[in-house]
Amino acid sequence: MERGSQLELYRLVADQLKEAHTRVRTLQVPEGVRMALSRKLLAITAAAKHDLSGAARRLDRLMNDLDEGRFPEEPDRDGTP
Repeated sequence: MERGSQLELYRLVADQLKEAHTRVRTLQVPEGVRMALSRKLLAITAAAKHDLSGAARRLDRLMNDLDEGRFPEEPDRDGTP
């Protein structure tokens, strides 16, 4: 990937991650759902350090899920979904 396009992808992913974190923080969902979404965002953030294009795809899917109102199930108190 060309260096300029790589930097542009970094900027795009960083902006989308910032937006995703804001959206998750302001969602009116149970705390367990918010925590599951936050864990997904942290995993995507970590993946971006090693596989930027893969992280961008995962982030797009997560954002689409948020747009469509598809959220992970809230885990039971023992931690199982």
